[in-house]
Amino acid sequence: MRHIRFRVSRANAIMTGTVEGNPPDRVRTDVSNLEFALANVTLLSPTVPSAFRVFDSFEGHVKTGWQQRGLEVPSQWAESPTFYYSNPNSLYPHGADVPYPAYTKSLDFGLEIGCVIAVAGRDISIENAYGHIMGYTILNNWTARDVERNELAIGLGPAKAKDFATSIGPWIVTPDELADKSIGEGSTLRYDLTMVARINGKVLSSGNLKDIHFTFAEMIARASQGCELRRGDLISSGIVDGGCLLDLGIDDSLGRWLQIDDVVELEVERLGTLRNKIVTVS
Repeated sequence: MRHIRFRVSRANAIMTGTVEGNPPDRVRTDVSNLEFALANVTLLSPTVPSAFRVFDSFEGHVKTGWQQRGLEVPSQWAESPTFYYSNPNSLYPHGADVPYPAYTKSLDFGLEIGCVIAVAGRDISIENAYGHIMGYTILNNWTARDVERNELAIGLGPAKAKDFATSIGPWIVTPDELADKSIGEGSTLRYDLTMVARINGKVLSSGNLKDIHFTFAEMIARASQGCELRRGDLISSGIVDGGCLLDLGIDDSLGRWLQIDDVVELEVERLGTLRNKIVTVS
């Protein structure tokens, strides 16, 4: 199933439902069983998390970041998954315009996959972690790279480099929809899903979720140690290998950082396409 939150018009109350059709073309509400054309609804963030954790689970992306600072990846990275908290109050849905933050000149995208918690829990074991997942969605982890560089030099961050916007959507896809794309089982389960990033229609990046170093089971177990995860909470994989301009080297890809009026499309096999346009701050 593909779960969404949406409005039929700006004046209407927020509804929840599922998307139907292949390709997706209609929406059915959870309450009253009403049906609408997908083209006639406004998609909202598919979850409203009380907490949003971003892990760094792709080794290629991690290596690139450390190498660009002239350093080696710390040995501690491979010992257990690590995360930072991002802002759950600045989520932008599919189709929404994302304002260019005034305090950066180096705006970047970040191709990630997130999982949404369905069953609350504390001290969740790796073996039971997948039973706590509602489903998966696409994330664009927008980043002010010049601000991030300063924060990392101080040793506190990323924080302001990330908290202005994260795009999410277009919907949450339940695990049963991905069963035939699974690799391994139990705590080693991962998915063979192609991930592609396009800027203004040009393909810049292609990766795969199967290359993830830490599984979502490991991330959930780590996040819930001594801490309760709540229904709706969001956990992100971190950027896929090559899934941002920083990884690609802007001179060899887009040739510049993102600019106003750029349209960023992140497509993940089975999960859909997340599209946003960068605009000036109103």
